[in-house]
Amino acid sequence: MSNMVVFGSQWGDEGKGKVVDMLAEKADAIVRFQGGNNAGHTLVVDGEQCILHLIPSGILHPGKQCLIGNGVVLDPFVFCEELDKLAAKGVDVSPSRVMISKKTHVIMPYHCLMDAARESSKSADGKIGTTGRGIGPCYEDKMNRCGIRAGDFADPELLKDKIAKALEEKNVLFKHLYGAEPLDAGEVFDKVMPVAERLVPYLGDVSSAIQAADCVLFEGAQGTHLDIDHGTYPFVTSSNTVTANAASGSGCSPRELDRIIAIVKAYTTRVGSGPFPTELLDADGDYLQSNGHEFGATTGRKRRCGWLDLVVLKESARLNGPTELAITKLDVLSGLKEVKLCVGYEYKGETVAYPPQEQNGMAHVTPVYETMPGWDEDISGARSWDDLPENAVSYLKRIEKISGVKIGIVSVGPDRVQTF
Repeated sequence: MSNMVVFGSQWGDEGKGKVVDMLAEKADAIVRFQGGNNAGHTLVVDGEQCILHLIPSGILHPGKQCLIGNGVVLDPFVFCEELDKLAAKGVDVSPSRVMISKKTHVIMPYHCLMDAARESSKSADGKIGTTGRGIGPCYEDKMNRCGIRAGDFADPELLKDKIAKALEEKNVLFKHLYGAEPLDAGEVFDKVMPVAERLVPYLGDVSSAIQAADCVLFEGAQGTHLDIDHGTYPFVTSSNTVTANAASGSGCSPRELDRIIAIVKAYTTRVGSGPFPTELLDADGDYLQSNGHEFGATTGRKRRCGWLDLVVLKESARLNGPTELAITKLDVLSGLKEVKLCVGYEYKGETVAYPPQEQNGMAHVTPVYETMPGWDEDISGARSWDDLPENAVSYLKRIEKISGVKIGIVSVGPDRVQTF
């Protein structure tokens, strides 16, 4: 069997969780390889909604092993809450099914406080739209080589020592830069120990588990254009969201990545700050927001909506090398008289086919649109290409033509069965 990678091709919220849930049936193990609980994957099975933030979306398939890789930053409190919610639904979340890499970095209480303090100290136009969940500060400690890893939870003395050392610098910032009270290392240790003890049975060697599986599904969070290197910096997340990180963020060779699936919402959305060339601040934008129920699964924030940006998609294709596209929320476009595709940008007097590489360059582009006829038919019951109206098929074929990547999956509703 081929291993599979699922990644977001836009700014996140493309519907990755649903596609992972669908493909998990074919996999032995599902691994999350980056990000933290700033991501939310919404699944709908038999009409019941389930939102996951850390545990891979394959958990709803009995018998599948769910792995959290070293590239993730894990909030232990959120992880335990997620275990409890799933267990209450009758889902098996025992350590025999769920494994956390000992190398996974852990979000500590002081990371969340630092995140919130920084964002609140900025002026309105300086805010980057962080979720305030400590993701960035945790990755900072990782790169600064003073982070706490999940494996440290098995050694209380080491954990206590690392907390004390981490707070030496952070308490100076809390007190003298942000005007906040310093934290007591002993109190932080006492707060963390109950969840640390609960986490220890879930620790393991994720790399070996991947190697032992016949088919692994790698699940990314956020989207390509939130990538720390390749996204719309500085309005990005704190990790690499591109598919190359599936290998380094989970502990396997890039040669193990066979089928690479780009998740593409049939239009474009973005949460938080940052440039958004095709954003619609009119009735069409309101229609997409309302009809698509566009609210963040993690934050509840209203998502900004716009036409499908194929410049963004082409950039995702060259960065990730997808073997196919999975188009989601095609049904949301039903009822629009016309639909538009952004096929290029006007930038500094020229037409460009890829985003400008300068910081904030995308804030200064003008979209070049193609207009296509829409369709009125309700397509939520479609189960094959033959069930789609002609204009919807033409829309999909145009996406294939311009992106240069074939479409392998189409979703026409939130439920697991509304996919072909």
